[in-house]
This record gives sequence, C-alpha cells and structure tokens, in this order.
Amino acid sequence: MATNTTTYTGENGVVKFVGADSTVAAVASVRTFNVDQELDTIESTVMGAGARSYIPGLKQFSGSMDLYLRDDDAGQRNLLSFANGGGSEGVGKIELFPSGETTGQKLSGNVIITNFSITSNFDGMVEATADFQGSGNLTVTSI
Repeated sequence: MATNTTTYTGENGVVKFVGADSTVAAVASVRTFNVDQELDTIESTVMGAGARSYIPGLKQFSGSMDLYLRDDDAGQRNLLSFANGGGSEGVGKIELFPSGETTGQKLSGNVIITNFSITSNFDGMVEATADFQGSGNLTVTSI
C-alpha cells in the first residue's frame, strides 16, 4: 500500500458516484471538490470547575464539487438524478480521490445530493456545482 509522504497537486483527482443501479461511474470534467468534516462538542462543565470542559459529540461531513457540464456523462447524470430525488431513499455513495487512484487517500461515504446548479455564461464554459451532505461516517482509506 503506497502512502503519499509529501505534498501533491490535485490534477489527478477523481470523483466517483454510485448510481441507482449500483454502477460506480467516474464524474467527468471535475474542476474542484472539497470535503468538510465536523465534530460537535458538548459542554460538560460542572459548577465550581473554574474552566469550561467539553466532550466530543456527533460528527458529520459535507462538501461540493465544481465541474464543466457534460450531457454524455453517466456520473453527472447520476448526480442530477439524485438531486431530483432519484435513487434509493435519495442516498447515494461518493468516492473521492484527492491525488488520484494510485496514491494518497480515498474518501468515501453515503451522501444526499442537496443541490445541483448550472451556470451558463456567454463568454465561458457551461459549469455546474453539486453540493452533498454526508449520511453516516466518512471513511478514509490509504491507497
């Protein structure tokens, strides 16, 4: 198992989305993606403590991706379908490879596509943004 021990660029990044038919499809023309992980804190301070104390609470993840819109791409069609309420209970699975599929990490988890917006400009590419909310844990696997 290779582990990236240095910094790397995102030029080889890959996003995959599992469609309603359980087929894993790479999402074409992705320009950027981000994943945010959060851990809630629960205050556990008692009277007389003199300083506040906290314990870890629930965790969650969410993110988004920017892409050039492609009509012929199964991955983008799956994202749009799930944004329109498609899929089993509206929950799909995303796989994110920040530095490509052969080095670094794979991030994966169940997600709900909460937004799919399309932007068209007279002097630029037709772009889209997909936002997702995690449902359950985000799994991080070294490649």
